[in-house]
Amino acid sequence: MGHRSGFVNILGNPNVGKSTIMNALVGENLSIITSKVQTTRHRIMGIVNGDDFQIVYSDTPGIVKPNYKLHESMMKFVSSALADADILLYVTDVGDDILKNSEYLSKIRRLKIPVLLLINKIDLGSREQVEMLTDKWKEILPDAFIIPLSAKERFNLDKVFGQILELLPESPPYYPKDALTDKSERFFASEIIREKVFINYRKEVPYSTEIEIEEFMDTEDILRIRAIIHVSRETQKGIIIGNKGAALKRTGTAARIDLEEFFGRKVYLELFVKVNKDWRTRENQLKRFGYR
Repeated sequence: MGHRSGFVNILGNPNVGKSTIMNALVGENLSIITSKVQTTRHRIMGIVNGDDFQIVYSDTPGIVKPNYKLHESMMKFVSSALADADILLYVTDVGDDILKNSEYLSKIRRLKIPVLLLINKIDLGSREQVEMLTDKWKEILPDAFIIPLSAKERFNLDKVFGQILELLPESPPYYPKDALTDKSERFFASEIIREKVFINYRKEVPYSTEIEIEEFMDTEDILRIRAIIHVSRETQKGIIIGNKGAALKRTGTAARIDLEEFFGRKVYLELFVKVNKDWRTRENQLKRFGYR
């Protein structure tokens, strides 16, 4: 067999572990991970290369019913991933609502491509529960390859990788063999900062924020990044900054540490907060932030 390449796209409900699985399969932390739902907003590609294969993974936002234009844009990423997949990984977990996305499941049943149904977080369930879920999913997606796994414990990830290799179609590589992702360094800087916002703030505040990298200057001795945290309302600006700037400083310190690890060099990070009223519902602002 000649060289094999394909797009392996990852779909599922929010917070079932799609990003954890993607990072584990790629071997790099490309998708940010928090315990909050809807952490992933973009379609993020991670590329794995071998001598005779190239796997182009895509992490996608969790499937939701749109409440904002932002959600509509996120679901466009999901639809595009359904349309161009060579192999689909549909991720669920032991606590997931099986019938929550019946519309998408109907679309998946009609696909003419291999589907791997991954039951994640089996370390949180009993053997009986996993067996019951496996039987139910066999009824819903009878043609799917069903693999129970624990991405956190890295259990059965090798089985997933092996199955993907078997199913990859023959094709030349889609990207240069040294490529890791299709995203820019500025994008990953903004995502690392946004992850810290999701971790450090509660309730609606993280969902009302977007990060804009205003300056990304790679000098000889240090990487200088100036970023703006956009919020929807004036009250959220005060929450982000905190008493005497303490909350913003804590977020910036945590982000800088991860930025230095990601880029492998010293980082000087400046964070500012700006009110961008109702940006989640404004088409021009969504385009500005990379949502289409």
